[in-house]
Amino acid sequence: MRTTLDAPYADARADALSFALGLPPLDALAVLPVERAGLTVEFRLLGASHQVIAGPLSETVACLPGGAEPLPGRASTDVPGWTYEFAATTATLSDDTAFCRAVEAVCARLADRGDALTGDFPGSRHAVTALALEQPIAERAVPERLATETPAVEESGIGWRTWHAYPQTREIVMTRSRLVRPT
Repeated sequence: MRTTLDAPYADARADALSFALGLPPLDALAVLPVERAGLTVEFRLLGASHQVIAGPLSETVACLPGGAEPLPGRASTDVPGWTYEFAATTATLSDDTAFCRAVEAVCARLADRGDALTGDFPGSRHAVTALALEQPIAERAVPERLATETPAVEESGIGWRTWHAYPQTREIVMTRSRLVRPT
């Protein structure tokens, strides 16, 4: 689902993003609930970026007031019945053309997916925050011999990715999160 958000950017640079676990649902400009792996995963676009609520977990990557933690490169923790892993990287593109192509590629890849939410902020069609579930291994193109083997740990969990695009600095922050049931 792609939507135009009725709010200005609250986080205009990658280094303004913070990371928090366990926050209650914040006011959202758009929400997409998706069922997967026995969980409802709720993607929430905020004026200040995103929040994902998945089972016992609430992940917020946004421009948060106060003493919020800066966005880490990696984080992990245990939540009831699950192990949570998070990773983030920032790419700074060399010119506007490369930046625009990269953002358009992400938006095109997610355009027809019912498990993805993309929000366009006013002022630039490349000011975008996008969230999408990762496909489980069983749904990916897997050679037949592997499809009959014991499921991988990845199949006993759920994952999602996000993209936060900042046209003014030509930065794209990419995150990958996973909730895995311990074996």
